[in-house]
This record gives sequence, structure tokens and C-alpha cells, in this order.
Amino acid sequence: MTESTLTLPSGDWPTLEPGWVWLCGAGPGDPGLMTLHAVHALREADVIVYDALVSKEILSWASPETEMVYAGKRGGKPSAKQADISLHLVDLAKAGKRVLRLKGGDPFVFGRGGEEAQTLIQHGVPVRIIPGISAGIGGLAYAGIPVTHRDVNQAVTFVTGHDKTGAATQLDWAAMGRAAGVLVIYMGMKHAPTIREGLLAAGRPEDEPVAVVSQATTPDQRVIETTLGAMVEDIDAAAMEPPAIICIGRAVLMRQVLDWQALMRGEAPRDLDPLRRGKPAQEG
Repeated sequence: MTESTLTLPSGDWPTLEPGWVWLCGAGPGDPGLMTLHAVHALREADVIVYDALVSKEILSWASPETEMVYAGKRGGKPSAKQADISLHLVDLAKAGKRVLRLKGGDPFVFGRGGEEAQTLIQHGVPVRIIPGISAGIGGLAYAGIPVTHRDVNQAVTFVTGHDKTGAATQLDWAAMGRAAGVLVIYMGMKHAPTIREGLLAAGRPEDEPVAVVSQATTPDQRVIETTLGAMVEDIDAAAMEPPAIICIGRAVLMRQVLDWQALMRGEAPRDLDPLRRGKPAQEG
């Protein structure tokens, strides 16, 4: 779909005013997962400051006159400093630009949106926050994995695979291992050995199901199903690369029946009762 054919339903859409910055989530990858507010903002902005995970197709929906500023941050690769990105947003807004800060996933879920918004407000720049679908929910849904299921968990823990220093060793994996039946780990590929060691030490079983979803919701999506004990070796063997989400817990088993993309290709479900409930799903 091109910029000229993309239209919004009629409605009282908010106006992106000069001197404002809208911090917006672009979703996990599939352009169809963008919100209508996000699409509207793309059409209004004078400047779009975008991250590495925002696709070219999404950016093509902006006006041809819109200035594009790349501000991607990828682990292990040259990246702009966070302080410089935040202050550049301030400068653009102070120059009277209508600024869209477009971030992959949701800006407030491990997206540093809180830091950027605070910087803007401290400098007197008005902001609007537009949530997006986070990869830890949307990406797993595209893999056929529900992050909650009544027969598996009553809580889910979302955790980044490293702290602000870039290390995983300072995170309390023992506490996280006890906190919830399902763990969803962002940016954890690099530190998979540390994560496994910490969770095993916390008492999580070696045979606990694990799924790794790379390039979630895009045509390049890849999924491997493994176990906590084998995940490091299986990630290496599959040559999985970030960005990726790691899901740990019995909810991963539901992919055997809910892999809807495989069903669309004509494949049969691998197991209609992967949790071994012994009764139809409609019977609670």
C-alpha cells in the first residue's frame, strides 16, 4: 500500500502541532500492526526520527516531503548515543518542527521512551505518547504462543536480557525464575548462557519448554522450539540472530496446536492437546 492510497476512516483525529513530539510505537514489524494514530502521525510529521526495526514499508507511508532521521541502536554495532538522540528531538521541536519519534514495538516497553519523553518535558517540549504492540506479545502471538493460558500461568514476567550497562549478570535471575510461570525475555540472545545458568540455579527444570522467535511478525520470522537446558546450543546451531524474543514456560507447548501460520500453509496441528488436559478446550 502506498502513501497515495492509504486513507484513514473519518474521525476527529488529533493534530500534530509544530513544536510537539509524538513518541509512537510502530509495532513488532508487520506494518498491519500499526495503530491508526501511528499512521495518522506519519502523514502529519515534518520530521520522523526512526529506529532500526521500523520497516521501509512503514516509512513509505509518510509524505514524500517528510525529513527522515535514522536513530537506530543495535547491539554490537555503531549507534547514536541515547543522550544525543533525546537532545536532537528537543532541537527539532524547538525549531518548530512537527516531530514523530517512531520506535519499534511499544516506546514504553524496553524502548527508552520514558527517558526521551522525560528529556523533552524537562526542556519544555510537549509530547504525546502513542502505544504500540510489543514484540513480547505480538511476536509470540504470530508464533502461535499465548503469553497467558489459564492452565499454565496466572502471571507473566517481561524482562530485558541485560541491564543499562549491557550486562546480564546484575539481573536477579533467581527472583525472576520464581516470579512467574512464563518468562518473556527481550534482547537476551547475547546473554543466553548467563540466563540459562541463572534460571537453572533458581530451580527451573532443564526440560522446561523454550521458544526463540527471531524477526517476529516479518516475512523473515524464524522460530525454534527447544528446552532451557538445550537452548544455547540450539540457538547456535540454528544460527539465530537478533532481534529475537525468548519465551520460557509451558505456554510454549501451545504452539503445537496454535501455529496458525503453519495451519495456513495446510499443515496439520502437531498436537491438539499439548498441555495434556484430557478434555476439550471449551471445558474449563
